[in-house]
Amino acid sequence: MFSSKRSVFLFLLLLGIATARAGDFDTIGGALLRQVAPTLAGSNVPVAQTEGYDSGVAGAFEVAPFVVNQPASLFTWISSNGVANTYPNSVGSISAHADSVAANFYGNGATGLAPGVSHVDNYDADYFFNQIIANATPISARVVNQSFIFANGDSSHLPTNEEQSIDSSYDDFAIQYGTLFISGAGNGGTVYPAATCYNGIGVGVYPGSSSVGPTTDGRSKPDLVSPGSGATSFSTPFVSGSATVLIQGALRGDGGADTNSASDNRTIKALLLNGAVKPADWTNGITTPLDARYGAGVLNVFNSWNQLRGGKHPFVEATTVASGGAHPPGGNTSNEPTLSGWDLNSLSTPTPLQDSINHYYFNLPGSNTFTLTATLTWLRPHSSLLEPSGINDLNLFLYNAANGQLVRSSVSAVDNVEHIYIPALSPGRYDLQVLKNAQGQVSASETYALAFEFFNLPLSVAPSGTNLAISWPLAPAGFNLQSTTNLSLPAVWTAVASPVTADTNANRNVVTVPVTGGNQFFRLARP
Repeated sequence: MFSSKRSVFLFLLLLGIATARAGDFDTIGGALLRQVAPTLAGSNVPVAQTEGYDSGVAGAFEVAPFVVNQPASLFTWISSNGVANTYPNSVGSISAHADSVAANFYGNGATGLAPGVSHVDNYDADYFFNQIIANATPISARVVNQSFIFANGDSSHLPTNEEQSIDSSYDDFAIQYGTLFISGAGNGGTVYPAATCYNGIGVGVYPGSSSVGPTTDGRSKPDLVSPGSGATSFSTPFVSGSATVLIQGALRGDGGADTNSASDNRTIKALLLNGAVKPADWTNGITTPLDARYGAGVLNVFNSWNQLRGGKHPFVEATTVASGGAHPPGGNTSNEPTLSGWDLNSLSTPTPLQDSINHYYFNLPGSNTFTLTATLTWLRPHSSLLEPSGINDLNLFLYNAANGQLVRSSVSAVDNVEHIYIPALSPGRYDLQVLKNAQGQVSASETYALAFEFFNLPLSVAPSGTNLAISWPLAPAGFNLQSTTNLSLPAVWTAVASPVTADTNANRNVVTVPVTGGNQFFRLARP
């Protein structure tokens, strides 16, 4: 078992207390979520925050309640010096880094996504790993924010076997207790543990420069990025807060009656990745499901919550084929009733002779193209049950159901996430397939989460006095309205300066622009 005494926690720290930029909360969909669903605040969800020593000062790991506008009764502070439920106390001292992280996680202020959490366990990171993770000691927290990395004293990576040991420890804990670990990827070089673990979420920063993938064993990390004052210490808690409010929403029935499935860590991870907004230079490949810099994209909690609200939708048809054989669309003529939602389901391959496939059929109507985002996630098994530890090989395919042609696939052999993104998909009927490869499997059955969204956003224009009211649906979010006066190439598109108003009654964004004497053309664009 890895001992942190052989290296140090290098946490990610800006000088002083980081201040989130004014637009960060808007960028991640927090302001829109708060307007549409103001009671989503992480209520009834216990969380934890683990902190390395601030500026290397022993014992400086504690969040000061008054800094984040929360009562001391919300916290328990825990280190090798003991446990305290009052502040100040003798188990540690205040950390400016911890306060800044907490402000974006559960702070009762402008940037805290989950100020209503039921309790916060604030741990010294060294104690947390060596006493809690290494000993598999259960904790009450559903979400754990880790704005630090495991590294040598000179910020270099640990030996590969030690990094793999850290990953295994976190993966085992996550699968044993259902804890979701959200960890910073690092501020340069390749991604550091614990962001490299399979069963958690590794977070980069955007805009800015942070650690990039792949991992040393070729996996796609980070999982996604978020704004955060230029450092992953402060982008990570935005993701932790988002996971917390999604869990609250799932438990209260926002995703339907099956709250256990909706709040499962696999579902939460799939929804967070699938709701992310792609930067203009985002890319992936058939065997590399996520972008090496941005993962699935930039966090947008409103999009993820909206997909949660799409509900659980099981597969339409299940088939088997000879292992490695062709698996075209089946013969079932039914379709999924919605174009946005999720599922938590399983696949079984009792023998190495047959692959199993679950089929999700969708009909895309009209004449306008659609954007598809689909994310598949599952867990790495407990390492004590399987040595060397591996993962089942699940893959994601999109077929044209009319002609049987493969449109896109995500078939990584090393990741426990698959991801398909198609920005211009023609109308028609499609088969989204989840396949379990029987060759090299580590268990006969695997539970997976699938999040999906097919959408197009046609603009509507209506007179509003002497102006024009241009509108489009609230979800998915992350689009900007642009205009031009001439469509001749190369057309020059500029952002419309008029403010966007969210009409929650009509479920639409509205921009009012003046009528001019010349041509005006409008479009929606993402960054």
